[in-house]
Amino acid sequence: MTRAHKTPRDRTGRTGARRPVRRGVPLPILVPALAGLAFLLLPLIALLVRTPWRSLPDQLTSAAVWEALRLSLVCATAATVLSLVVGVPLAWLLARTDFPGRGLVRALVTLPLVLPPVVGGVALLLALGRNGVVGQWLDAWFGITLPFTTAGVVVAETFVALPFLVISVEGTLRAADPRYEEAATTLGASRFTAFRRVTLPLIAPGIAAGAVLAWARALGEFGATITFAGNFPGRTQTMPLAVYLALQNDPAAAIALSLVLLAVSIAVLAGLRDRWMTPS
Repeated sequence: MTRAHKTPRDRTGRTGARRPVRRGVPLPILVPALAGLAFLLLPLIALLVRTPWRSLPDQLTSAAVWEALRLSLVCATAATVLSLVVGVPLAWLLARTDFPGRGLVRALVTLPLVLPPVVGGVALLLALGRNGVVGQWLDAWFGITLPFTTAGVVVAETFVALPFLVISVEGTLRAADPRYEEAATTLGASRFTAFRRVTLPLIAPGIAAGAVLAWARALGEFGATITFAGNFPGRTQTMPLAVYLALQNDPAAAIALSLVLLAVSIAVLAGLRDRWMTPS
């Protein structure tokens, strides 16, 4: 006769999977933790409490709001596509190759994460403005002027969103086993073919997560956009800029616009929950 499989028992003698032991939280840890949680939640609660719910439909259906929302969605999507085009190869370069100065390149890539957005906008003006280091040649040779245009909004949003994509994809590439790619090359595939047919499918979840983060960051960009592209309704006025302008003239409209951006942020977090948060 075969032995019956014994189900593991916990400390109380009951069968089943082990569960983490719950212990009391020390008061010196609990109090600042609750204070930090309250600090983060209080502004959001205040936004919901002060929202003019009765006039909210009228605020959200105005032509100016929809124009700003349309422009925000178009520019954020274009910035995300541009980030994907240059960011995925850059992440692969940082994760899969070893070259002199790689640490410096990684630091420069992540610099926009800590750089004040207004400083980034000023730097973009000095680089791509009509009299900028590169912008003067774009204007003279091709007649391309980026500042204070819709394309300038896309450039500014790409500048601040690209690092989020690169960091996410690079982390996924480092977690992926490079031997699959190496095996493909030993079977005769070129490195680009191995990247396209083997590596890309492996890191697709990381690319998707990075793209969503980059899109959300681009959608909420303010400082670099207003500095490099200005605040022109219908051309460069995105949702964050519309909130800033409405706050000075129509606080109710500013609250309504802020509520839309809050809903988008919550949706992004909900979409990334399975990847970035540990399920309970």
